[in-house]
Amino acid sequence: MITGEFKYSLDDKGRLMVPSKMRGEIEGSILILTRGAEKCLWLFPPEEWRLFSENLISSTSVYEKKGRLIRRRIISPAQEIEIDKSGRIIIPSTMREYAQLKKECIILGQGKSIEIWDDELYKEYCLENEPEFHEAFEELGKI
Repeated sequence: MITGEFKYSLDDKGRLMVPSKMRGEIEGSILILTRGAEKCLWLFPPEEWRLFSENLISSTSVYEKKGRLIRRRIISPAQEIEIDKSGRIIIPSTMREYAQLKKECIILGQGKSIEIWDDELYKEYCLENEPEFHEAFEELGKI
């Protein structure tokens, strides 16, 4: 399971370290990078991406506007990236722009995937969503 919260700096070439704890949970050196639902990026091991993308495609239709929107936003920009020998990935400029990655990044383990956030945007997101978090947490008690 991919877990943990880490802070790393994006270098001038758009490279970002994948924490060694997370790399240890990933088979091989290939990951799939795409846009996330909020202003973050999602990283998937290839097999998880295959399952996720197949589920997304089978749950949406090209005949419906919302289905096309979801596919364009998540499936279309997805690309393979490789973890180099130093444990870094290169984040393409279009992805850096989308997620507004500047220098300091937060890397979050999501169980079967990874999120990459700009540090300041992630702090803002957490503050803005604190009431919803508490409400959702309370709902877990009803399960």
